Amino acid sequence: MHKKLVKFNTGIVHYYFDAEIKYLGQLVDQTNTVLITDENVFSLHQKIFKNWNTIVLKPGEAYKIQQTVDSVVQQLIELKADRTTTLIGIGGGVITDITGYVASIYMRGISFAFVPTTILALVDASIGGKNGVDVGVYKNMIGVIRQPSFILYDLSFLKTLPQQEWKNGFAEIIKHACIKDAAMFKKLEKQNLLFYQKNPLELSALIKRNVLLKTKIVQKDEFEKSGRKLLNFGHTIGHAIENLYTMPHGEAISIGMVYATNIAEKVLKIKNAGKVSNLLQQYELPTTLKVDRNNVFDVLKMDKKKSKDSIDFILLEKIGSAVIHRISFTQLKNYI
Repeated sequence: MHKKLVKFNTGIVHYYFDAEIKYLGQLVDQTNTVLITDENVFSLHQKIFKNWNTIVLKPGEAYKIQQTVDSVVQQLIELKADRTTTLIGIGGGVITDITGYVASIYMRGISFAFVPTTILALVDASIGGKNGVDVGVYKNMIGVIRQPSFILYDLSFLKTLPQQEWKNGFAEIIKHACIKDAAMFKKLEKQNLLFYQKNPLELSALIKRNVLLKTKIVQKDEFEKSGRKLLNFGHTIGHAIENLYTMPHGEAISIGMVYATNIAEKVLKIKNAGKVSNLLQQYELPTTLKVDRNNVFDVLKMDKKKSKDSIDFILLEKIGSAVIHRISFTQLKNYI
């Protein structure tokens, strides 16, 4: 196990790389800790949860809503959880988002930590302190920014990860390469999903590279005033179509990145834009979707990144370098 201490403006987070879930009992008081997971993870890894206070939720984005939060809070009350209790989210991005949010509002804030079990949660959702829930078709409309006390990385969970979730996670890895790491982009071009599934050391190194890349961005701009906005590459249109068309997050973001790259071709005259689409297809991700332009546009107009009649859009200058570009809604509707 390799431990790394990371300092953010609002707190210190301990990263435990190459760890095992059995270490959890050494990090927290088992009698005063509540594990939060979903039915999928619980059914596949029941031994892990034996002798722990555990709350099991319905899986999927459809349950990342305030009603679920209310249910968790009620169960915490029944478990007599207090201000010294620690919540630990064991699961994918939905579980980490809900766990962090509940911990931030329960008794005005208690300690929490994550054990991410999907590629997407490992490289993206668990990092940076964003926690919250959806409201209808509006992604992450309610939430907070608050850091976990630690993140434990046990890649053995990936042995039971469905193929669809591998693809979802690699959408975020490709996003990181597009905006900040041209060398990683080139490395990904030489490989494919099967390579990383069969080479655990390469996968571990790739995940760690992505964790540290996102961490560095968040450390410089924890509350998304400037540079952290770059992490939204592909997410503006991606989030709009994700809930509208009930798509997996990674697939929606993949299509969103292609949209954003096409806009960059028009606005910034980016070269080699086709490389982004090619790489996404190489990792078995979709690059096109027939949408109702008006419906997508209506959701975009309520995006958190909007300001009056325009919105911050993340565009690539080139592979490995992105910029924040403000686009009017009039222009944007023409691009969709």
